Amino acid sequence: MGKLLEKTSEVPVMTQSDKIEGRNPVLEALKAEREIDKILIAKGAEQGSVQKIIGAAKDRGIPIQYVERQKLDQLSESHSHQGIIAFVAAYRYVEVEDILAKAAQKGESPFIVILDEITDPHNLGSILRTANAAGVHGVIIPKRRAVGLTAVVAKTSAGAIEYVPVAKVSNLAQTIDTLKDKGLWVVGADMDGQNTYYEQDLTGNTALVIGSEGQGIGRLIKEKCDFIVRIPMKGQLSSLNASVAASLMMYEVMRQRDQKK
Repeated sequence: MGKLLEKTSEVPVMTQSDKIEGRNPVLEALKAEREIDKILIAKGAEQGSVQKIIGAAKDRGIPIQYVERQKLDQLSESHSHQGIIAFVAAYRYVEVEDILAKAAQKGESPFIVILDEITDPHNLGSILRTANAAGVHGVIIPKRRAVGLTAVVAKTSAGAIEYVPVAKVSNLAQTIDTLKDKGLWVVGADMDGQNTYYEQDLTGNTALVIGSEGQGIGRLIKEKCDFIVRIPMKGQLSSLNASVAASLMMYEVMRQRDQKK
């Protein structure tokens, strides 16, 4: 069981989804030295942070084209391009081993987030943004029935997609088994949890499992978890948005770890 599935780090063929939209995401991509083919800027939108983008792009020899805003409206997938779209090489997925290696390099206990069939790109983008803020070493998503790293995800992440490694695996259950073999405790968030998430010790090698927007964690994945914890609900609704639940859980891990130092 020590093998971590097949390789997933090949760069996919360019598609129309291989775009970064919005000023901050494009600026972060430049800072992270992403491979950028060209940048389209709406005529008349060369003020403010766009000037920084233009300067950084010129320093790296990246072509800039000034186009009518209507052209960007037609190309945009996020519908919030802020007058700028960058065409980039496809986002690279990493291996699960790369995520564990990142934790080891930082001398930290592994902190991983596993997403079970998250299909809303806005939720994935928000989770990546919080993951970056909370010190998560990487995120694992399934290949099927889940959103990947799209332009909408990139825009919603506000640049975090450049810094949070994402592994895409064929078999989430098998990957969880491998993580457990490597010493990680797997903690699922579900309303059936016996303990609340702030009662659970999350200071060790931790992998958090967050379920899909509608169905929550699947039965098989839930059975693989070492612990199931719940987020208390006092209102009429029985669940939270996936990205909100993930944020609460991630920050609780960070809080507990900071207190233990």
